Amino acid sequence: MGNEACDMDSMVSALTFAYFLSKSLDCKRMPVPVLNVPRAEFPLRSDSAFLLRETGLSQDCLLFRDEVDLHGLHKNKQLTLTLVNHNVLPSADSELEDAVVEVIDHHLLQRPTSPSCPVTVEPVGSCATLVTERIAQKAPDVLDQQVAQLLYGTIILDCVNMAPEAGKVTPKDSQYTVFLEKRFPKLPKRGALFQSLQNAKFDVSGLSTEQMLLKDMKAASGGDLKLAVSVIYMTLEAFLQRRGLQQDLCEFCHNHNYNLVVAMTISFIDNKQPLRQLAVYSSSTVYREEMSKALEKAKNPSLDLKPMSSPYPDVKAFIQGNTLASRKKVMPIIADFLKERERKVYQSGNIEDLDLDNDFNQDQSDSQQCPEDTGIEYDGQVPPTPMNSLVEGCPLDNGLPKISPEVLVEKVTKMASMEDTSSEGQ
Repeated sequence: MGNEACDMDSMVSALTFAYFLSKSLDCKRMPVPVLNVPRAEFPLRSDSAFLLRETGLSQDCLLFRDEVDLHGLHKNKQLTLTLVNHNVLPSADSELEDAVVEVIDHHLLQRPTSPSCPVTVEPVGSCATLVTERIAQKAPDVLDQQVAQLLYGTIILDCVNMAPEAGKVTPKDSQYTVFLEKRFPKLPKRGALFQSLQNAKFDVSGLSTEQMLLKDMKAASGGDLKLAVSVIYMTLEAFLQRRGLQQDLCEFCHNHNYNLVVAMTISFIDNKQPLRQLAVYSSSTVYREEMSKALEKAKNPSLDLKPMSSPYPDVKAFIQGNTLASRKKVMPIIADFLKERERKVYQSGNIEDLDLDNDFNQDQSDSQQCPEDTGIEYDGQVPPTPMNSLVEGCPLDNGLPKISPEVLVEKVTKMASMEDTSSEGQ
């Protein structure tokens, strides 16, 4: 199973490695590739859909995340899981961690070492390169024209047609690209295949803002902050000019339970030089400023962010000077920020992290409005928690005086003291 963005690298690495395992394992085990998105979302992966058509592989043959109960299989001790194109599971799947038996990835290693789980992690341009290497070394007969074209197209796209200026390609990517070309001379011409895949990938015509955000998205969370990091295939200027964008962003957060979105746009100047821009959206000034500052101050790597104008107060926009820093390199920055933020909150005993009853919010969710509807800024997830209704102008406060965290702590402490006194009397 690939990562939750279910990009082409995740899809092809899962498909081809499962096929390799099916030829290598005993008949008592059934390797099955799982595409880590609901089936209904797959058409948004236009480049992957194009590659499947070109290789003659029907989507009807694929298994999607909403069609298999991984958690149920795990509870019944019927699951072993191989991760490709990521090395740690998101928090929603954390209970599946002890089912992981192998990892093949090209992202920064975040997984603790374990003798029961071999890990292959190398900073190559494409995870498909590592899968190609494994197949070539262990079972070269598994490679046929169809498998080769899936792997070849993925490596070519991930490495931006092997262009050094894009900063993606490594010697190993080049080695296995040439290996596939020599072994399968009938593969499509490199430049033509790349251009076809690139055109399909960047075709966002007819997509809603929500679909554009879901097209290539990863999630991250820590404490009270849950965010989406989406790659957008157009210039940031064009994205910000979309009609009703702020309302769309608000509704996206509401519908998917996020309270912040990082949109990383990618386009190309003269089809060669990459142009990267970045936007941070949140209806919460605190979340928006914290995330923006973390990205601006990042050193490993430095993103070289320069502010640019934004038509919306809830969106901070930047030109990203470091065009080599793709989302693969930005996600560890965000992960470190979330860990540090959670550590500070824990040390300070921040009252906003109390897990309070949310029944009231469920009753209010149908009537909850976005900032553009109300003209009022609110904090946190939508619908906001009772705690967040007391800070930063939530629509639920109706203009009532704010209760400071200190006062609230004092009230909670007094309530606890009264309960202790009452129980002693009993």
